[in-house]
Amino acid sequence: MHQDLPLGIFSGGHGISGRSLNNGGIVIAVDALDTIEMLDDSRIRLGPGAVWIDVARTLAGHGRALTSGDAGTVGVGGLATAGGIGWFVREHGLTIDHLRSVEVVTADGELVRASADENPDLFWAMRGAGANFGVAVSFEFDTDPIGAEVGFALLVYYPDDIASFLQDWGAAIENAHPSVTGTLMISPADRRTAVQALIAVDSDDPDTIIERLQPFGGLAPLASQSVRLTPYTALLVPPPGTDTQHGLGEPHGHSALARHLDPELARALAELLASDAPFILSIRSAGGATADVSPDATAYGWRDANFLVVTLGGGTADFEKRWKQLLPHTKGMYLSFETDTGPEVLARAFPAPHLERLRKLKARWDPTGLFRDNFPIDPS
Repeated sequence: MHQDLPLGIFSGGHGISGRSLNNGGIVIAVDALDTIEMLDDSRIRLGPGAVWIDVARTLAGHGRALTSGDAGTVGVGGLATAGGIGWFVREHGLTIDHLRSVEVVTADGELVRASADENPDLFWAMRGAGANFGVAVSFEFDTDPIGAEVGFALLVYYPDDIASFLQDWGAAIENAHPSVTGTLMISPADRRTAVQALIAVDSDDPDTIIERLQPFGGLAPLASQSVRLTPYTALLVPPPGTDTQHGLGEPHGHSALARHLDPELARALAELLASDAPFILSIRSAGGATADVSPDATAYGWRDANFLVVTLGGGTADFEKRWKQLLPHTKGMYLSFETDTGPEVLARAFPAPHLERLRKLKARWDPTGLFRDNFPIDPS
């Protein structure tokens, strides 16, 4: 007897949204498909259950890397079908920009290969909206060369004016060398707002690293600063006790993409930080080489966004009101950090022409809507 049950797809087990799991339904766990295999000097085959720290360690032995988020415990499957904004996104683009083929079990149970030459429409959809189209069981990626070490800076600012600081930070990132990628971490719980900046520089030359970090030194009063050389793999290892995410839907998360940290968005972010709720605000670099790919090349279409804005926590009425007031100053949304659902959220996830094309492809590849656990696209 056919039963209409929730269906989740579980890969590495890190997913913040919790949509990989469900109560009373079916979960397809692909975490055992954790293959990591070098195919030649630059190409690698990965299973969806492999985690990115293991991928990075394997590639490091070959002098290669694949930009892939900033947490090594994330599974390949979820990130490689959503986008992939990693430490070297400005230099090398998104993770999906390195994908050359993917094997997918479709709604009718067929195993198909999608690439630029085979099922190209499915390949387009899998790079940004993959959770709607099947269970990815194998990926092939091209990788990039990397040195034994890279530069990493940790700066702690105490800005006098947070909105002005955010504008200056945004300008500094946009004008930085492509090898530079930065993330801000801000918590409004502090009596005086402290801003933690994490900056990676893809170089092993100390003089080059210091030169490329210079624009960031004078943005605001510094409470502390450190700069070191470290293996790229070390950037993916979370501090002890901080990685407690197991795909259960906590904490509550929001995301938005923005072309610039312009005065309107900066003021809205400052207002958000004045909320009555405890939360963490993260502002991550995007842009750079991401924009070298045509917006129409993949289902992920926000190629001109230079920043990813993420909140973890919040959830109060005051917080939600301030978040909604911020949205008109943004452009699009990144799927992996958003826990809200609904048509209005889906409309922010994809540009309108992309969503129209995705609906037509959904009608072809999954007409009954079997895969609907993660931002479901209605084929009608």
